[in-house]
Amino acid sequence: MDFKELQTKTEQELHDLLATEKHHLRELRFKASEGQLKGVHAIRTARTTIAQILTVLKKRQQAG
Repeated sequence: MDFKELQTKTEQELHDLLATEKHHLRELRFKASEGQLKGVHAIRTARTTIAQILTVLKKRQQAG
């Protein structure tokens, strides 16, 4: 998901997306530990998306 696309979402949508991405990251970590995950780069992209969502939420909180 693109960073500009995240900035256009509402706060509730961001919280829902954050929960979804955290759940997805958990599943990826379980698969990686069991050796079932082929592309481990998916973990990095999930972590990046989570960080971007948190950044947008933090900026909105600081703005008011």
